[in-house]
Amino acid sequence: MGKPTGFIDYQRQTRPERDPVERTKDWNDYTLRLEDEELQQQGARCMDCGVPTCHTGTMINGMTSGCPVHHLIPEWNDLVYQGQWKAALEREHKMNNFPEFTGMACPAPCEGACVLGISEPPVAIRSIELEIIEKGFKEGWVKAAPPSNRTGKKVAVVGSGPAGLAAAAQLNKAGHHVTVFEKSDRVGGLLTYGIPEMKLPYAIVERRVNLLREEEIEFKTNTEIGKDYSMEALQADHDAVVLCGGAAKHRDLEVEGRNLQGIHFAMDFLHSNTKSLLDSNHQDGKYLSAEGKDVIVIGGGDTGTDCLATSIRHGCKSLTQFDIYPKKGDEREPDNPWPQWPVIHRVEYGHKEAAAVLGEDPRAYTVMTKRFIGDDNGHIKAVETINVETKIDENGKKVRNEIPGTEKEWPAQLVLLAIGFSGPETNFLEKTNIETDERSNVKAEYGKYKTSVEGVFAAGDMRRGQSLIVWAINEGREAARECDRYLMGHTSLP
Repeated sequence: MGKPTGFIDYQRQTRPERDPVERTKDWNDYTLRLEDEELQQQGARCMDCGVPTCHTGTMINGMTSGCPVHHLIPEWNDLVYQGQWKAALEREHKMNNFPEFTGMACPAPCEGACVLGISEPPVAIRSIELEIIEKGFKEGWVKAAPPSNRTGKKVAVVGSGPAGLAAAAQLNKAGHHVTVFEKSDRVGGLLTYGIPEMKLPYAIVERRVNLLREEEIEFKTNTEIGKDYSMEALQADHDAVVLCGGAAKHRDLEVEGRNLQGIHFAMDFLHSNTKSLLDSNHQDGKYLSAEGKDVIVIGGGDTGTDCLATSIRHGCKSLTQFDIYPKKGDEREPDNPWPQWPVIHRVEYGHKEAAAVLGEDPRAYTVMTKRFIGDDNGHIKAVETINVETKIDENGKKVRNEIPGTEKEWPAQLVLLAIGFSGPETNFLEKTNIETDERSNVKAEYGKYKTSVEGVFAAGDMRRGQSLIVWAINEGREAARECDRYLMGHTSLP
């Protein structure tokens, strides 16, 4: 700990944001960077706690507390304060292969578990994390490091999201020949097509992927396992397989009028937007446009917020986000103590942009969709809702009671369903002997990652269900360790 009074001397400062109106006119990163001196002051706020909880990565009350990749946070905070950026980068990379991804797209459960956060604003861990890796790239410290020796073993990694990339990177370090299979045309999985360009620019993903290519990892895009390449052939051609596909089976909303045109899953909206943007700067017109439309986003999570920000950039007419829960308070409730993830009201980048451009926060709380109303051409024209009160019954289940007299119709020509995912797509799994659990996830014990089929491992959302980017990286790294142990009888991977 370099400065015992750091948390007293300096106020929390995170990455500044560009003007919310101006940034909606382009697809560039909506954040700006902090100067070195500002970052050193933020590092000084970390007290190197005797029992730090920022790096624990545990589940408390169904929510993540601390960092699942067990980042050496107090160490690199102190190194940044001392100006030892290269040493900080080495400590950062020790536990996380891709700090630029987590620095830009992780909700930062580390900050929710920061000890300083009990009584003061927590350390700006995520901002520091991102600046360390960005300085590393800028200074040329981040270089390809292919292994000096090869084992002769071949491993197939299915899926190129954060779990797949982490597994591939670790297995390659161990000396195995690694091939990553991706069904889309670009590498990155949901990093590329699930997170909008202004939140995680594709250039950031591509920069890291190119580095992995230099380290001799092979990537095969437009290759869907079970369709373009059978699982049997994949196993025959490789000594081991690691399944790292996403939890891509959408949760649907089965209400009257669901079959109307103009109702889409949020991820289809985001995917088509990013692909068209990267392919042609939207000149090909191959995306779902919100221009001039009344847009309803159903779902109050991060994906819904990304839909808000995307719709604003398209030039929507109006924008409303339905949240079935009541508005949260600005402070923790008594049943949500530290170090649990703080369940509080947050104003994210998409909310700020909608308020700045359209005049108000787009969220409507305690709203449940009753039915979709169509026009004479079979296209959505309105959404009928009612307000609800959510309670927990004696069995611990959520019960939603409708509130009479709160019925309302909302004009809508585009409705986006952002209510999460129920598990991985099962098309190719159904053609194999790989066991799944009651939620359709691949059955594999956490920490072991072995499936019911010899030589096949599973990690990330395909194994645990929809989760955070840091859990995906954690599981990808650990699955690589167990795969290496299976192939060699021992392992030196962490």
